[in-house]
Amino acid sequence: MTLRDAGEYIAALPKKEHEAPEWRAAMEALLLVVERGGPTLFTRIGVMRALNRHYVPELNPKGKAPHWGRRKLKRDR
Repeated sequence: MTLRDAGEYIAALPKKEHEAPEWRAAMEALLLVVERGGPTLFTRIGVMRALNRHYVPELNPKGKAPHWGRRKLKRDR
């Protein structure tokens, strides 16, 4: 995609969705890149956050299992 494609996509959104804070931030990032030559990664991050704004990652309270105690050294066998 190009920056123009991103701008056209944002402009084509319905008014209710267009005024969401996530899309406003994406538009500001796009303008920063276009007008001032900022890093294009800002626009990508803004658009991706706006596209995934309704996604809530699941929280696993256990987390990752600890690594200790799994493996034994050869000398301890």
